[in-house]
Amino acid sequence: MAEIKAPVFPESVADGTIVEWHVSEGEQVNRDDILAEIETDKVVLEVVAPDDGVVTKIVKQVDDTVLSDELIAEFEAGATGTKAADSAAEESQEEKTEEKAEAKPAAAADSADDHKDQSPAVRKAAKESGVDPKNVEGTGRGGRVTKQDMANPTLKADSSIKSDSGRPVAESVGERTEKRVPMTRLRKTVANRLLSATQETAMLTTFNEVNMKPLMDLRAKYKDQFEKRHGTRLGFMSLFVKAATEALKRFPAVNASIDGDDIVYHGYYDVGVAVSSDRGLVVPVLRDTDRMSMADVEAGIREFAGKARDGKLSLQEMTGGTFTITNGGVFGSLMSTPILNPPQTAILGMHAINDRPMAVNGQVEILPMMYLALSYDHRMIDGKDAVQFLVTIKELIEDPARLLLDL
Repeated sequence: MAEIKAPVFPESVADGTIVEWHVSEGEQVNRDDILAEIETDKVVLEVVAPDDGVVTKIVKQVDDTVLSDELIAEFEAGATGTKAADSAAEESQEEKTEEKAEAKPAAAADSADDHKDQSPAVRKAAKESGVDPKNVEGTGRGGRVTKQDMANPTLKADSSIKSDSGRPVAESVGERTEKRVPMTRLRKTVANRLLSATQETAMLTTFNEVNMKPLMDLRAKYKDQFEKRHGTRLGFMSLFVKAATEALKRFPAVNASIDGDDIVYHGYYDVGVAVSSDRGLVVPVLRDTDRMSMADVEAGIREFAGKARDGKLSLQEMTGGTFTITNGGVFGSLMSTPILNPPQTAILGMHAINDRPMAVNGQVEILPMMYLALSYDHRMIDGKDAVQFLVTIKELIEDPARLLLDL
C-alpha cells in the first residue's frame, strides 16, 4: 500500500485546499493520471498517480485543508478496480438512454431533473460557485442545465440554496436574485496582500504621458518580419519590459526591497507581469530580463498567459520578482493608481492608448497617447528618483533607438 501525499509547498505557502478529486475510491488509474487538485494562495497544484493501480481510500475530501507533504489518499500499485473508461461508457450509455426518454413528452421533465447536472463542465461550475444545478433554470435540450446556465444562473422561483455553513448561497425572489459564494483561497490572499500594501507602505503614485506613435510605427513596420523570424507576435509589452529593465539599471532603488530595517538591492532584474485569470490576479515573473531578447519576452508572456488561463502556473513561476508591470489598458482603463506588490517597492501601470490633441512645436497634432503610472514606496524611493525613473521609460518608448544605443 502506497501513500498519496500533498506536494511539498515552499516556505512562503503554509497550506492548501483540495478543490477537486478526479477519481473516486476503488477507481483504477494509470501512471501520471491527475488524481486531485490542491489550491494554494498562489497556484493550483495537481496530484498525479505514481503508478498504474487503484485509489483505495481518499483521506482528505474536497474543501479540506492540507499541509505540505500530508497524506491525502492511499494507493495500491498494480491493483485493478473500477476503470474510468467503464464508468465513462456507463455514463455515455445513460446519456443515450436519457436522450431517448426526452423524446417522450411525459418523461422529459423527470429525465432532465434527474440527469441535467451530470455534465462534467456543469459539475465543475457547481463546485466553484456553490450553486446546485437542480435549482437553476436549464436552457438546454429537455431542460438540461448547460455550462452557460451555470455561468449566469437564473434560479427557480422557489429555490433557496444553502452553503455548508448554513448561510444562503443564492436566493431568488421573483426576478431579483442574489448569490453568495465563498472566496477562493487565491482571491482571499490577493485581497489580504492588497490591503496590507495600502496599510503598511507609504505608497505614492506619479504620472506621466507617453507618445506611442513612434512605437506603433516601429511595430507596424517590423511586426510581420518579427513574427516570421521568431515565431511570436511583436507586442508593446516586450518593449515596456525592456525599457523598464534599462530604467531599473539606472535607478537601483526602484529595483530594491525593504526587509525589516534593511534595504536589499537586487543585482538582477526579475520583472513580474500581472495577468488576469478566472481564479484571480496572478503575477508570473520573467527572470533576468536584462539578458532576454524582445522575442524571449514576448514568448514568455504568451506562455504565462496560456498557463494562467488553464490554471497551470507553477509556484516557482510566481515566486520572487523585483519589479512589476500591470496593463489595465487591455480592459480600457485610461488612468489608475496600481497597488504595490510587496516586498517590491514599485509597480508600473500601463493604460489605454487614445488619440488626443497635443501641442508639438507650436502646432496641434492628434497623437496616440498613453498615461503611465508609477506607484512606489516613499520609505524607499524619493520623489525625484521616482519621477526620473518614469521619465526614463517615457524617453525610451518615445525614441526606441535609445534602447539599442544605450542612451
